[in-house]
Amino acid sequence: MQAVASQSATGALTSNAIFITLSVGESDADIAAVRGLCGDLASLVKAVGFRSTEVGLSCVLGIGARLWQRLAPGATPAGLHPFREIAGIHHAPATPGDILLHIRATRPDFCFELATHIMDRLAGAVTVEDETQGFKFFDNRDLLGFVDGTENPTGDAAARAVLIGDEDPAFAGGAYVIVQKYLHDMAAWEAIPVEQQERIIGRHKLSDIEFPEADKAPYAHNVLTHIDDAAGHPLEILRDNMPFGSPARGEFGTYFIGYAREPGRIERMLDNMFVGDPPGTYDRLLDVSRAVTGCLFFVPSEDVLDRLAGGDPVAAPPADPGPAKTGGDGSLGIGSLKHGN
Repeated sequence: MQAVASQSATGALTSNAIFITLSVGESDADIAAVRGLCGDLASLVKAVGFRSTEVGLSCVLGIGARLWQRLAPGATPAGLHPFREIAGIHHAPATPGDILLHIRATRPDFCFELATHIMDRLAGAVTVEDETQGFKFFDNRDLLGFVDGTENPTGDAAARAVLIGDEDPAFAGGAYVIVQKYLHDMAAWEAIPVEQQERIIGRHKLSDIEFPEADKAPYAHNVLTHIDDAAGHPLEILRDNMPFGSPARGEFGTYFIGYAREPGRIERMLDNMFVGDPPGTYDRLLDVSRAVTGCLFFVPSEDVLDRLAGGDPVAAPPADPGPAKTGGDGSLGIGSLKHGN
């Protein structure tokens, strides 16, 4: 298959990020504004980032299921659907969101400037559902004190985990992303002895060394979020989580963002966390960390973004099969052609 240019879903972790979730208005003008951004996003990133090639400025644009049907009816990525609420021991809500903007750089001013230009382009066409500014906390730790993203795949392994391939050829080079915003009860967490905190996470707090498998609790976070395929091979995702908060407001949290080539693997991890595997062995981290948002988006390749911008068909129509042939039973010898949705 010919290589396609992907958005920067597999980009390196940065020290600053802005996560923006938007809902799009109902008018044709609102859709036109979104199409315009799809076509111009790469140019906006270059225009802001030219001041320094070292800051690694990037922006990933994700599109939700509702908006996708308005932009490209009839051609749907195989795994795209609204985020599925989970009602387990704890609750994972589904919240509104048509567009995700994941803006990253090593400096916050570059993130801020790009977000400003993007929002100017979408002024009047969108409603802001959430804006969260993330930051690097010491040596890539979350506000709970543990290193986050330790098990992320890198290089070719990251591309294999994140980017769609031949399984959905019309959308090859794209990805899926699930985001959730978690608020931490820091007083409750700090009241838990460090040894029990480590059992909840499944690794040592100071050294970041993972517990031996035999020593892990069945409810440990890294047990429940490790999943395999039918052949026993690990199903990986790429996390770009970041801390956020406001000490003055007593707000402390983690913004979870997970990229994968199909959303089912992330959804399995979340089911394990909120319900348990087996049920009841839920993630004890959720006793002090509350999910307040939940959205699923498709991240188109650059080629598909260009097609969306122009209002062009995303998937090429099927080839003309030529004159129909009559089967031996008198019926037309035509099978069904089903696009992956």
